[in-house]
Amino acid sequence: MNSRSNYKTKQREILLAYLRSVAGSHITASDVCAYFKEQGANIGQSTVYRQLEKLVDEGILNKYIIDMNSPACFEYVDEDSHQDGDICFHCKCEKCGCLIHLHCDDLSDVKDHLYDEHHFKLDPKRTVFYGLCEKCMQTEGKDPD
Repeated sequence: MNSRSNYKTKQREILLAYLRSVAGSHITASDVCAYFKEQGANIGQSTVYRQLEKLVDEGILNKYIIDMNSPACFEYVDEDSHQDGDICFHCKCEKCGCLIHLHCDDLSDVKDHLYDEHHFKLDPKRTVFYGLCEKCMQTEGKDPD
């Protein structure tokens, strides 16, 4: 077996270990690169991008493209996380940019209503509600209502 193949496998395993450690969080490729740079790991930016896309293709990561002004976000998917069939909407804070998962039966009802009454099939993985997160509301002294 050639050493280059082992090197890539080692990098992939290091990447997977990191992704497992941040399961349930949204991360960007830049976040991954910054983490490995901080750790002194020898994983190049192009390798990170290539491996993230491969992991998306393999169903190990979910990829979210929220809007054209934001980088794609990735989320590690394991047996406890949502898969393709699960309903998951998102909220994006317009101030700090955080992305929040919403697993909400009421929103699932909206999805069903749109299909049943308006013949429109909503893609919950690409449905984003914009506003302010709780932390930013507190910072601005705004009432959540």
